[in-house]
Amino acid sequence: MKPVKATARNDHLLFVVFAVVVLAMPIWLAPLGAGYPDLMQKFAIYGLFAMGFNILFGLTGYLSFGHAAFLGVGSYTAVWSFKLLGMNPLPAIALAVVTTGVFAWVIGYISLRRTGIYFSILTLAFAQMSYNLAYSVLTPITNGETGLRVLNDDPRILDHMVGRGEADGSLVATLFGVEMNGMPGFYFCAAFLIIGMYISIRIFRSPFGLMLRAIKTNQNRLNYTGVSTRPYALTAFVISGMYAGLAGGLLCVTDPLAGAERMQWTASGEVVLMTILGGAGTLVGPIIGAGLIKYSENIFSAFNEQTLHGIFAFLPDGIEGAVVSVAGLFVGEGWHLTLGLLFMIIVIFLPGGLIEGGKRLVDMTGRGPRGGGGGRAGDAAPQAAE
Repeated sequence: MKPVKATARNDHLLFVVFAVVVLAMPIWLAPLGAGYPDLMQKFAIYGLFAMGFNILFGLTGYLSFGHAAFLGVGSYTAVWSFKLLGMNPLPAIALAVVTTGVFAWVIGYISLRRTGIYFSILTLAFAQMSYNLAYSVLTPITNGETGLRVLNDDPRILDHMVGRGEADGSLVATLFGVEMNGMPGFYFCAAFLIIGMYISIRIFRSPFGLMLRAIKTNQNRLNYTGVSTRPYALTAFVISGMYAGLAGGLLCVTDPLAGAERMQWTASGEVVLMTILGGAGTLVGPIIGAGLIKYSENIFSAFNEQTLHGIFAFLPDGIEGAVVSVAGLFVGEGWHLTLGLLFMIIVIFLPGGLIEGGKRLVDMTGRGPRGGGGGRAGDAAPQAAE
């Protein structure tokens, strides 16, 4: 067991290293072909999305299949902020987080009356209802299947007050005169990712986080001792939803457009994959999982038959054609097959995710700590909370 001071020191070191790695993404991602702003923005945004989901699923064990609803609500709120107030991203982000928090409280208050698979089904039902409402029923608010975007004739009250009401071309979120696209947009998202990590660490190491882990370990025993677990679970649900709302708002900061497709059940399933792939209940695992999935989506989906022929050109012609035919099933439009195989391998051989795999490799080299070296990032939290 680590003493409190050692755990706090490790947390500070983790946070500093994490911040440096995030800010240096353009440097170390360039050799991997992923050092361009749009993809790095996705890494930061979906990393936040997975980080928030991990606070609910990783700590309490409550598996939500409806978190895409919060992503969509955050997106719509941000775009309406742009339309009514102006293109400043800070009010849009603040409103997205607050609105999503209220929405999450309503859904969580109802869904948390059940546990296990029934809770998961309830959240999935709410997400599908939200998707259908956004797609067809609430078209005056969401603009239906076309999507909601910012127009030149929108009120944008604050922009007109400072003389920025007229704009040539497309409208872009602007902070202190800097447009939030390209590299400035990435660093704006990266700043929120770093802040989100700091909050996540504080939650993991707090008495509140300890209670959430107790709920996951044995909720019935807590109930029998007279402890009401529902307020803690509801708070975790709301915090998790606010993270998702923040991610949805950032999606619109970098591209002022909101559509109902962000609320589909597939988006909810994607964040589950991200969290499990990286390591549920760990601090950085879900972010790694989000990065891996988005990297696969953008890199492997771009492979085509010509690219594969270039890769396997060293093979004899007959063998090359056969290999390209088989490999073509796993890239391009079929990149989900590659992701599915990777997910199966992780679940079967590394149920703790990629973080567990990394720790096993460290232990195999003989450099890891003896005994409890395979524990998760949250395992030392009880000492920090005491």
